[in-house]
Amino acid sequence: MAELEFVAKVAERAGLPAKTAQSLTEATLRTLAERISGGEAADLADHVAHELRPLLARARPEEPQVFGYDEFLRRVADRAGTAPDIAEKGARAVLQTLHRVVGHAEFEQAMAELPREIGALAQPVPRTP
Repeated sequence: MAELEFVAKVAERAGLPAKTAQSLTEATLRTLAERISGGEAADLADHVAHELRPLLARARPEEPQVFGYDEFLRRVADRAGTAPDIAEKGARAVLQTLHRVVGHAEFEQAMAELPREIGALAQPVPRTP
């Protein structure tokens, strides 16, 4: 999936303008790369558009940083220049789109390295009738 198509899917899922979806895509992928191992980040990068790969790449194969849900969203919000509620909506859309692009098995391997609350962002939100 090309970068523009990925961002369009994020915008659609989150109900946000394309420019905001672009910022949130970049911020979420960078933050995700900090939180998972370099090997998992590289495996995810192999499945995304060429333009998005540097966001998941790390210069050194250091250990992942350890932080929880609130810090994950704070970093996404700070990087994207958005409010925390928009960051949460955007991160959810990015992770759901990434799941579709990467495939279930590979995605679940990466999510296994995250706290349950962060991984839950990738799950669809049940719609109320």
